[in-house]
Amino acid sequence: MPKGSSLRGQSKKPHGPKHSIGLPAFLIDKPVGLGDVIKRVTSAIGVRPCEACAERAERLNKWVAFQPKRQS
Repeated sequence: MPKGSSLRGQSKKPHGPKHSIGLPAFLIDKPVGLGDVIKRVTSAIGVRPCEACAERAERLNKWVAFQPKRQS
């Protein structure tokens, strides 16, 4: 490796969220991110989304996702 080059900052991009939480299939039918859940709840109580809210939702979606549990 040439002097001065580094592998820092060259991490592999994850394909999905870092964490996945399985929920019973009767609660959800497709994966949904934490940011989307929070967005739905705040919209339901009347909070208007802003640009920062959209960025926050995107970051939360990359961090945690809820998925239907697979039946064994």
